[in-house]
Amino acid sequence: MKHFEVNFDGLVGPTHNYAGLSFGNVASLSNAASASSPRQAAKQGLMKMKALHDLGLKQGVLAPQERPDMATLRRLGFSGTDAQVLAKAAKEAPAILAACCSASSMWTANAATISPSADTSDGRVHFTPANLTNKFHRSLEPAVTGRILQAIFNDDRHFQHHKHLPDNDHFGDEGAANHTRLCSHYGHAGVELFVYGREAFNAAAPAPKKYPARQTLEASQAIARLHGLDDDTVVYLQQNPDVIDAGVFHNDVISVGNQNLLFYHQDAFVDTQAKFAEIRRKFGDGELHFVEVPRDQVSVAEAVKTYLFNTQVVTLPSGIMAIIAPTECEESDAVRTYLASLVEQDSPIKEVHYMDVKQSMRNGGGPACLRLRVALNDEEVAAVNPSCLLDDALFNRLNTWVDKHYREELHVADLADPALLMESRDALDELTQILGLGSVYPFQLD
Repeated sequence: MKHFEVNFDGLVGPTHNYAGLSFGNVASLSNAASASSPRQAAKQGLMKMKALHDLGLKQGVLAPQERPDMATLRRLGFSGTDAQVLAKAAKEAPAILAACCSASSMWTANAATISPSADTSDGRVHFTPANLTNKFHRSLEPAVTGRILQAIFNDDRHFQHHKHLPDNDHFGDEGAANHTRLCSHYGHAGVELFVYGREAFNAAAPAPKKYPARQTLEASQAIARLHGLDDDTVVYLQQNPDVIDAGVFHNDVISVGNQNLLFYHQDAFVDTQAKFAEIRRKFGDGELHFVEVPRDQVSVAEAVKTYLFNTQVVTLPSGIMAIIAPTECEESDAVRTYLASLVEQDSPIKEVHYMDVKQSMRNGGGPACLRLRVALNDEEVAAVNPSCLLDDALFNRLNTWVDKHYREELHVADLADPALLMESRDALDELTQILGLGSVYPFQLD
């Protein structure tokens, strides 16, 4: 039996904009109110997917959410026709309208937490959508995310879907952005690492003071229970509160793992050495690589600015590992120099590939934010909705779809345009047919 890590990247939605909605995300706030290009953003994402496909990796596609979210606007008291609802919201509560138009589902590292069949008690792949309670605009996503995941992974012989955790900050869950997995091979049982920012039921525990800790220990523990994980193969690490206050809003902005490698910043965690000893003990026999980036070579501020750790670390068909980095890493003298030296070191990472995802980066999401990792064996791959797996034909068809439906430029003021709503719905209706998803959006279910 063969085993793979399949990256499912989020398609950027037609309302991609810079409204500065994410407190704690430095890039998001610094680019607020700038003009965006939904078409360029979607094509940059597609080019990254195609590049990984061309490197010999399996690549999937996740559909975006329906935006503007008219159902939420109506739930909040805006009434009338769709055009009237948008006009009232724009006049009376523009911040709420901006939140209901966010294209943030593009960052599918936050879509869900996934445990592969090799780790779970019932031998199935488990999915739990993230509740994303810390940000209103993201808290609107879980129900539709769950329907999309069920439409892609729709064989209950191989896949088990759970409802997202309770919608409360005590169980704030940000998905795979705070979860990684270490293993000797993708098909072997591994150690699942859950990184959290605070303990919700322990006010005396360390926590950041400036920016919110979006992932709680209690949420991570609940996911492990739901997925049937053995305590002997789970490790809970606390993220350093000081780096959260420096703009590290998710763990994947300060560390990333792949197979038997954990790539992390010196200041990433609390009680690092004790936790690494626990990882080594639970990992068992086999080579394990901890690659630490010293603060005197790359500061936390530079790591946040360039998203050095929001890179993808992938295993190529040749067996070596490669880093998929945003071009911002190449443009930084410190980070470029570090990465050039890294491939010469005694670690599995031997290549660096730079990708242009600037439209995403300006909103605070790098290559790793754009993908959801799913470890699958060949039988499970065969059970995945095949229309959602990228090949040259789907790549070309999606590019044509983007050209047909997406605007070249979008300003925050354009979010109230009723024509944008219709353009978005037309685009998504066609997309569900391309990807074979059926009816997953509220406007399709009415």
